[in-house]
Amino acid sequence: MENIGGFTGKSGRSPPGRAGEGRALEITVNGQPREVEPDLTIAGLIGQMGIQPKYVAVERNRELVPRATHAECILEPGDELEVVTLVGGG
Repeated sequence: MENIGGFTGKSGRSPPGRAGEGRALEITVNGQPREVEPDLTIAGLIGQMGIQPKYVAVERNRELVPRATHAECILEPGDELEVVTLVGGG
């Protein structure tokens, strides 16, 4: 598995927003701060990152998120995600 890094949001940091306020939420993806829009799901984030959902595993706040629930799992301010994908080859 390969850790997918380098996916950061805006370079400036702003206070975390709250869902429904219409401003970006600050989360952490693979140790890097990232700003995302309110009501974004894990599936939406994976799509923004350009990753095939079939080959990805996501841990949210140190708990594995089942792939079947990625489309229902709405990100919240302060979430810490680890996104890993399978890499083939030899």
